[in-house]
Amino acid sequence: MNGKTINLRRAALAALILILAGQACTISLLENPFGSTPSTPPTADVTASSTPYPVAQTTFIVTLPEPLQANESLILTVLDEVTGLSINATQYPMSPRDSLTYTATLPLPFNSVVKYRYVRRGAAAVPEDAGSGANIRYRMHYVAGPGEVQDIIADWGDRALNRPTGAILGQIFNADTGSPLPNILVTAGGVQSFTDSLGRFELPGLAVGTQQLVAYSPDGMYKPFQQGAVVGDGSTTIVDLRIKPAKLVNVTFMVSIPQDTVPGVPVRIAGNILQLGNTFADLQGGVSTVTDRMPILNLQADGRYAITLGLPAGAYIQYKYTLGDGFWNAEHKSNGEWVVRDLIVPEQDVILEDTVAAWLATNESGPILFETTIPSVTPPGDILYIQFNIFGWMEPIPMWPLGNNRWAYKLYGPLNFLGSFSYRYCRNGQCGSADDNQTAGAAPTGRQAATSLLGQDIQDTVSSWKWFENPEPVSLVGASITKRAAGFVAGIEYQPAYRPNFSFYAPQAFANTRAIGSNLAVLTPTWTYTSISPLRFAVVPGQDPLWIDSAIMISQARALGLNIAVFPTPHFPASADSTRTAAANFWLSAPRDAQWWQSWFTRYRAFAVNYADLANQTGANILILGGDWVGPALPGGALSDGSPSNVPADAEAQWKAIIQDVRSRFKGQVFWAMPYTKSNVETPVNFLLDVDGIYLLWSIPLSTSQSATKTDYANEAGRLLDNEVAPLASLLGKPVILAVSYPSAAGAASGCVPNGAGGCLDFAELSRPNPDNTAASLNLQTQADIYEAMLTAVNARSWVSGFVSRGYFMPVALQDKSTSVHSKPAADILWYWYPRMLGTVQ
Repeated sequence: MNGKTINLRRAALAALILILAGQACTISLLENPFGSTPSTPPTADVTASSTPYPVAQTTFIVTLPEPLQANESLILTVLDEVTGLSINATQYPMSPRDSLTYTATLPLPFNSVVKYRYVRRGAAAVPEDAGSGANIRYRMHYVAGPGEVQDIIADWGDRALNRPTGAILGQIFNADTGSPLPNILVTAGGVQSFTDSLGRFELPGLAVGTQQLVAYSPDGMYKPFQQGAVVGDGSTTIVDLRIKPAKLVNVTFMVSIPQDTVPGVPVRIAGNILQLGNTFADLQGGVSTVTDRMPILNLQADGRYAITLGLPAGAYIQYKYTLGDGFWNAEHKSNGEWVVRDLIVPEQDVILEDTVAAWLATNESGPILFETTIPSVTPPGDILYIQFNIFGWMEPIPMWPLGNNRWAYKLYGPLNFLGSFSYRYCRNGQCGSADDNQTAGAAPTGRQAATSLLGQDIQDTVSSWKWFENPEPVSLVGASITKRAAGFVAGIEYQPAYRPNFSFYAPQAFANTRAIGSNLAVLTPTWTYTSISPLRFAVVPGQDPLWIDSAIMISQARALGLNIAVFPTPHFPASADSTRTAAANFWLSAPRDAQWWQSWFTRYRAFAVNYADLANQTGANILILGGDWVGPALPGGALSDGSPSNVPADAEAQWKAIIQDVRSRFKGQVFWAMPYTKSNVETPVNFLLDVDGIYLLWSIPLSTSQSATKTDYANEAGRLLDNEVAPLASLLGKPVILAVSYPSAAGAASGCVPNGAGGCLDFAELSRPNPDNTAASLNLQTQADIYEAMLTAVNARSWVSGFVSRGYFMPVALQDKSTSVHSKPAADILWYWYPRMLGTVQ
């Protein structure tokens, strides 16, 4: 068995753990949740998790970029990623050896992985940042035994010091098989990077000197590795690392909870690894864990809760029990302090017996019970969430179902503050998109509550949902639909916006996709351009899915019988210029000299190869390259203002080499995505001969008349297909799939949704979770009419090989202005047409 197959099986096992652990809890609070045959944990060694581990005296020695002022001190801050990096940190004062060198010695558990950073304290607390100016989430240290940690601070958050920097570039391999490892977190000097499919990582902007390099597996499946790496001024240090896989053992968590806990509510485990809800991202309110990704324990006959998880032997686990997330409704000590438990997973199966002392953080504030009635039009599979705001809106928490459109949630803590706080309700965790109309938007005031010595019962009613006030049905008109030839594609493409809780709702989105008759799911995983010059393009946790997240979603879709296309898509830096798309601003802001272009092609190649490997290892059918944003990088490329992009003369050869590289790694079909424009279809680039088909991005005007009918739309679409697209298909001898994107907004058929300033909106601006643009007017029927017209045009042209609806919003049904068809009349049109085109319905 080769190394890649072993790695894929390990990834699949981790994916299965994540899927099973995070299933939604929909038990009634009034029913017996364990039934007549409660589960019995397996026999294993029993360990009380409060047993302390041996510690190693670890001395941290740090070099400053400049001496501190007389009123300043240096603090070593050890961080808690389970509760929140900025919430439960432990601070250790450091002592000076000289004006630039400070030390502190800490007792740390053997085999633990400590996350920390340095803070300069004077009139205010100022955290360190990287030489590139980027924020430092944390540094890492693997405590293999007593020793010293040598660190160098590059810069401070309130200053811009110009000091020499270098970079570390490397690859990580499985020590047993030699195969490269994706999804490994690598850090040095506080700079972090996740490895791609070839195990590659890059850590730029490091202070010159010896940096501690740490490789860490977010799921614990590989043992931590660390070594010193010398960074030179303006140079790149090349390293190859080999890390050892860990075996899985069964760990049973058995916990007794306080008697005042509401009977039958879900008890979860929040922890510092992926399997326990850690996203390794900076989420709302400074937390990193997400409730939807945490495992739910099972209520036992004796009143305790238990779950058995397969966890990697030797992994350092920090965890806590919770009725919410790592912050809200998490366990506390009897004196109100936070609880974070430590576990070094042993080499054999083990049962941990724990006791939650209290959910309340203080006796000075009683718990608050929220009881909520929601509209009857709420989709039956939706989950109601509550979101709290004390020092900013935090991650929403799923409430507990009571039945008959009633939900409840009892907030125990932390309520150790005086005064009022805000809260609001939303559907499926999409606060800011699927809101209670009373508190809609990204930054509402919210409903108000206040702490009290006595417990409270707050009863609310959600009168209506934003974008789902009164769901509009559609009147379907029968049509004579021709069954298409074998291989015809009827698909749904999901929008590239991503949040860590999206993946929890992916199975339902795939089920909906299957229910409307689709045979293809098009996933759009992303990397993010975090810097234009120097060019930085990589995964950003929290807004880009990690490798394992994409692998899980592909597995879920395939399990429902869907074919899979992977369409890698970038995120671009935000821009203050709203007159252009983010992609257009990216290209206009880039230097676009020879060196920059070489860097761009190198990084796009890595991007394409990464997802070619993902597609190949997960059994995807199609890989889609290109997109509507790559025009400036094509031969003869131009910018959005019409000026030349200065693309290299060898651009054609670069693209051909990328396609060849992708083909050597992916055995399925490779399609090229390009927007429909007259120049694209009349003068196609030569390398299109090297791909298997064209994924034609179609959102062009179908009529400028406000009185135009569906027949007018269909006639115009047919004319364009016959006169411009058919010759392209014939010239290339390739299948063409129409990938259609029209918003449910007035002006969609004309190709111009007014932006209120005399121009037109980019259709993507109307997508959630972007804020609503009030200049656009909602028109669900227009979108449905366009879809029916486009399908009518395709129905009459047997040479069109497929039809895909773009922009589907995965986590929740919204009848908004976006291009998503999720639960809109346009989805009913697809439900009627897709099965008949595929011949599954006569």
